Amino acid sequence: MTYYPKEVSRQISWTRRPVQALLEDSAKRHPEAVATSFFGATLTFHELDREANRFAHALAGLGVQPGDRVAIHLPNSPQLVVCLYGTLKAGAIATMICPLYEKRELSFQLNNSGARVMVTLSQQSILSKAMAAQREGQLQHLLVTNIKDYFPPALRALFSIFKEKKEGHRAEILAANGQFWLKDLLKGQPEERPAWTADPSDTAVLQYTGGTTGLPKAAELSHDNLVANAAQTRAWLYELKEAEERMLLVLPFFHVYALTCCNLIMDLAGSAILVPQFDLSEILKTINREKPTVFPGVPAMYAAINHSLERGGKEGKADLSSIRICFSGADRLPGEVQADFERLSGGRVVEGYGLTEASPVTHVNPLHGPPKTGSIGLPVPNTEVRIKDFATGRDAKPGKEGEMLVRGPQVMKGYWNEPGETADVITTDGWLHTGDIARIDEDGYYYIVDRKKDIIISDGINVYPREIEEVLSQFHKIKEVAVKGLPNKFRGEVVKAYIVLKENEQATAGEIRRFAKEKMADYKVPQKIEFIDELPRSVLRKVLKRKLEDDGNPPQ
Repeated sequence: MTYYPKEVSRQISWTRRPVQALLEDSAKRHPEAVATSFFGATLTFHELDREANRFAHALAGLGVQPGDRVAIHLPNSPQLVVCLYGTLKAGAIATMICPLYEKRELSFQLNNSGARVMVTLSQQSILSKAMAAQREGQLQHLLVTNIKDYFPPALRALFSIFKEKKEGHRAEILAANGQFWLKDLLKGQPEERPAWTADPSDTAVLQYTGGTTGLPKAAELSHDNLVANAAQTRAWLYELKEAEERMLLVLPFFHVYALTCCNLIMDLAGSAILVPQFDLSEILKTINREKPTVFPGVPAMYAAINHSLERGGKEGKADLSSIRICFSGADRLPGEVQADFERLSGGRVVEGYGLTEASPVTHVNPLHGPPKTGSIGLPVPNTEVRIKDFATGRDAKPGKEGEMLVRGPQVMKGYWNEPGETADVITTDGWLHTGDIARIDEDGYYYIVDRKKDIIISDGINVYPREIEEVLSQFHKIKEVAVKGLPNKFRGEVVKAYIVLKENEQATAGEIRRFAKEKMADYKVPQKIEFIDELPRSVLRKVLKRKLEDDGNPPQ
């Protein structure tokens, strides 16, 4: 490849080890370095490793065995990091659950993964759903943490006085029901690392995705997969410095993109600056206070910051000059968003590509080199890529479109308990069908032309139209529904539903949204709803979503 960075080897090597060893090894090299920062409160690598050990012993005390599944139902926080690495130290398999999920979504993931222990938040809007799932017999143990548990003392006191009761963070839990406060459970547990050690080929994480069909399924990501992807990403971002980087982590950990970023910063013995959600004002304050050097994100985040700083918004000002490296994923990065953020920060923003089934990173643009607007970049080390010609089934020539296939150490073991689905996407010789249509140019840069999968990407989060359609179809007034994404400057895409009502029925967009909010997380609820007389279909009665454009009727 003409422009493959000279600083990066096409083939690299790394030590095979379990994921938790990324934390453990950094704790040995840099025990007093700051591992996490949360609203100004910090944990050193020694402290974080010790807390993870305690959690592993606590799980064992609850009867968790190697191979059992532990669900982590938390926003970005030190508790989440402790529980993630502690779960792996116990030999268990972690599955991350979006804390915004409604009960139906939560129950599905718990049932599908077979998790019997879950860590959740004391906030009533989240805890109530977790308790409902436990009452249905899906969980033996529910471990509860208050978001303030790892706050700095002054902030914890202010939170207790002014916000805890008002925002519903006080909870009553019963040990007799298998419910325990996480902080109490950790007290008195041994600080030493558990004797059990994972084989790197063991499954570490069940990461849920729509796969190639849009139906939720779990990608089995092994320790090997995740450690390899951290090593590949570190090799590509060769300017990252051991024990010096400060990474702003607002990407949600239920997305594998954030998980790999966390593994990367642990491997580097750098600091993870944890932010529970993307609130623009809080992000700007955090940047001013923490001075991050690395900011992985999605285009919508960079666009929101650009917009606020350029118009002098009420969210406040921020000095972005500490940020040296940003890598953008989960959605296409507009050239103007990249250019504006680089101008405001003085740093470098590079676009990449990945998918859950590949842990996720397969391509990234070079840190330095000719700009290729719209390109996902070049394959990271140890990654092979093919563009399969639709007509011939052979490798396509440069400029020719086809389905992109990838092969490398980061490709998943398969889909959890789905051998048929696995066989459909991974060939016998290890090639993963991405489901994305791509092309390669004469310099070896790759471009995603279209998504074969009908995924909507809103704020960097995958939203699956089929799931929304199935939920809305349960509404008693709806005859048919189709869902697609519409471009949005700040969110990437927003969800729009095209609805055909049953004969003689009338409905408003408001009542449909209220129904949807009872069944789905807010980010899945359609922002736009349009009532139409019929859905456009092919001769085979397949809905033609490409013909679903605004027809002059105002969306509601």
